[in-house]
Amino acid sequence: MRLKKEMIEYISRSVTTNIIKKDYVRPIVNEKEISAEIAHVITEDLMVENRLNEEVKEILRRYSDDIDKGNVDYRSVFQMVKKKLVRERGLIL
Repeated sequence: MRLKKEMIEYISRSVTTNIIKKDYVRPIVNEKEISAEIAHVITEDLMVENRLNEEVKEILRRYSDDIDKGNVDYRSVFQMVKKKLVRERGLIL
């Protein structure tokens, strides 16, 4: 994850404050609950790429012998597999 927990919390509080202040929403729960939910959504979204990276690493582990024999750059293969999975799954990173 590229953002620290503190930064996610700051962003979520800022978003919460602004959407309430500008009357974009009329909260039926307190601001802390809204902010916590926004932080959860941000965190989950950021974790998508982490999970994808782990999946790509696992795929490449299974083919490590073939990669070694072919003198292929690991980073290049990693990026190719990652791009393919992103495209197949319609992910936005």
